[in-house]
Amino acid sequence: MSISSAISNAISGLTAVSRGTEVVSSNIANALTPGYARRELDLSPRLAERGGGVGLDGVSRAINAGLLADNRLAEADVGASTTLSTFHAAIERIFGTGTEASSLGQVLTAFDSALVSAASRPENEVRLGNVLGSATDLADKLNQISRAIQTERSSAEEAIRKDVSRLDAALGQVATLNKQIVSLAAQGKDVSALVDTRQAAIDGIAEIVPVKEVPRENGRIALFTSGGAILLDGSDPAWITFDSVPGLTPEMTVGNGALTRLSFNGKPLTEGQMTMFGGGTIGANFAIRDELAPACQRQIDAFARDLYDRLSATNVDPSLNAGGPGLFTDAQAAFDAAQETGFAGRIAVTTRVDPAAGGDLWRIRAGINAAGPGNAGDSAVLGNLSAALAASRSPASTALSQTPRSLQTLSAELSSNAATKRVQAEATALQDSTHRVSLQTALLADGVDTDKEMEGLLALERAYSANAKVFQTANDMLDAILRLT
Repeated sequence: MSISSAISNAISGLTAVSRGTEVVSSNIANALTPGYARRELDLSPRLAERGGGVGLDGVSRAINAGLLADNRLAEADVGASTTLSTFHAAIERIFGTGTEASSLGQVLTAFDSALVSAASRPENEVRLGNVLGSATDLADKLNQISRAIQTERSSAEEAIRKDVSRLDAALGQVATLNKQIVSLAAQGKDVSALVDTRQAAIDGIAEIVPVKEVPRENGRIALFTSGGAILLDGSDPAWITFDSVPGLTPEMTVGNGALTRLSFNGKPLTEGQMTMFGGGTIGANFAIRDELAPACQRQIDAFARDLYDRLSATNVDPSLNAGGPGLFTDAQAAFDAAQETGFAGRIAVTTRVDPAAGGDLWRIRAGINAAGPGNAGDSAVLGNLSAALAASRSPASTALSQTPRSLQTLSAELSSNAATKRVQAEATALQDSTHRVSLQTALLADGVDTDKEMEGLLALERAYSANAKVFQTANDMLDAILRLT
């Protein structure tokens, strides 16, 4: 080998060492940066006629595409299950547990206890006042549950709006990065940093909706949802919009046109087409708004109707008119079975028994429509009211099973059902989270290992010393030749 060849080899080696040191430094500095993929320096032997040594072929990103795809699907699962778990936990808090004084079951028990107490001393106005207070508390509790359910629907509606905004912004960012990557790659420049940024943007999309990445020519990528919607395949991303409605009420549904679904490239999606965006936080929030929360509303409305029906029967209070309201009313009117939706939010104690509203407490004892106070010691109506609560009967509403049971048993079922769904949702969320953690751990194992990077740095140091020694040897040889001349 000639001296010039040796020097050329050493120069190429030092150049590779310099570039390798930059790569290692970048890896260590970005070990915890989201979306960063470990860099590897690609080297190849250089032909002897080109001076020999080592050639730099560029810098490549080391990423396990299969693990990355699985992790994105896991992100969508976690986003969906966490959203649903939060919703079911809120519903359980709304109904309350059996031991909480503010729970539906305990409020109902307090009302029944007030009736029993008043029946033992029907002439005592303090006890009649307790019946009025506990009945008002029960109506207020049903109102609160109804409002809270609609608040959860409104929160889901707002979350959908925010997710759509984030999704559109992220898709626009990915489309822009696609163009920049194609342009810089055509100029022979390193696009690894841009690819990292694009990966982080896609990871953000994955939480909102399950997404699949498909490579295209010149470094571009296309994005599809797991349901088949084309989010990006070309230079322009899909256009997704959503018209949110503030302040949802029980009567508002997609079916009656009060609420909307997603619009995709300017066209509203049908119920079947919405499956393209199933999964992720968007799918979970649509499920809450259109299915889960309305189901809870139907149950509490049915409970309120059963309460109304039990205490408005003429065999319970003979003073009542058939079909008219009893102690409980539908906003001070008779209940219409065709208007059951939202009844829990409208149920109220009749003003005829409320002295503050011009009513009379004695009507609780004598009957809502009684002509006068009657016998102060007559506890028949009070006893009938308590017995009606304890009676085993089938609910009139089709939103509940027709198994005969008492109102207290029915309230316990609603609370138990809410608790069961919360436990199931939390178990699913934990399982999904564990799966995601395992995939992230696997990705990290393929990512930057600072110990290995330091080993690589030591190897580069040895390579630097070896190439520097070649230079020193070549220099000594040239000095010797010059001395001979």
